[in-house]
Amino acid sequence: MKAELDPASPLPASFKSLKVLVVDYESGNLRSVAKALEKAGVSPIISGDPKELALADAVILPGVGAGDSAMEALGRRGLVEPLRGFVASGRPFLGVCLGLQLLMESTEEGDAPCLGIIPGRVRRLPAGLKVPHMGWNLVELGGQHPVLKDVPNEAYFYFVHSYYVEPKEEQLTIGVTEYSLKFCSVLARDNILATQFHPEKSGYWGLKVYRNFVEHAALVAAGS
Repeated sequence: MKAELDPASPLPASFKSLKVLVVDYESGNLRSVAKALEKAGVSPIISGDPKELALADAVILPGVGAGDSAMEALGRRGLVEPLRGFVASGRPFLGVCLGLQLLMESTEEGDAPCLGIIPGRVRRLPAGLKVPHMGWNLVELGGQHPVLKDVPNEAYFYFVHSYYVEPKEEQLTIGVTEYSLKFCSVLARDNILATQFHPEKSGYWGLKVYRNFVEHAALVAAGS
């Protein structure tokens, strides 16, 4: 199947003006995400400026580190309300790892409030497990989304995390992964797609996720 797909093939010229913003709040491996997007065919904007976020066609919220300190950083940069507003606008939004967790209402990591965009809570992986959960693991897909186009069920992706999300609405979970327990590894609602794994560390299929996101964002921006 891989031979039939080329996630790094050139995008149409009309897509080159697409404004894809990667949120800089000192909690993400920004360069790895940017390089993946460049391979997907766009030149991303890396910024923590709320004004630039408001003008973006699509936004990626990456993240590594602690949820409570990440929320503090978003607050210092004045990004909390702009992020909520961007999601409410209906433009494509991709959350990655901590960027998924921050969508919830609260986290056990520091018992801190999060963005509150998705009803639910972030929980620590059960005691007795080696944390962080690090390495390749399969994702069992149970739903469809344009950003997952052509990604096979039970493809392997790369994880690094000690916490997982528990959304209140079970139907928002469209991908699960097992690490002693089954947890939500892909969440989707309307214009939101968020993953617990790191696509930028996940080789071919990770690059395919970014390529799909770029294509989806371009179609939305064009009104298609």
